[in-house]
Amino acid sequence: MTPAQRELARHALGLPNGARRSYRNRYFAVAGGEAARQWEAMVEAGEAEGGEPCHKPSSRFFCLTRKGADLALDPRETLCPEDFPR
Repeated sequence: MTPAQRELARHALGLPNGARRSYRNRYFAVAGGEAARQWEAMVEAGEAEGGEPCHKPSSRFFCLTRKGADLALDPRETLCPEDFPR
């Protein structure tokens, strides 16, 4: 996961925040845009899922896999067990 991809992944998780815990797992990207290209690379690496059109043809939905979410965490941060059950 590149630094740019990690930044996108952290945004998808709602990090950073005062609770040091993720509270979501979603990212909407403009089809064909730089963010979508970064997410597509994460999908290929097994760090994310998605890429399907949503709401409108120009929008793509992505979410992190457990592997990708773990890579995005800073020390002492945790994942919401509702989004990432063990």
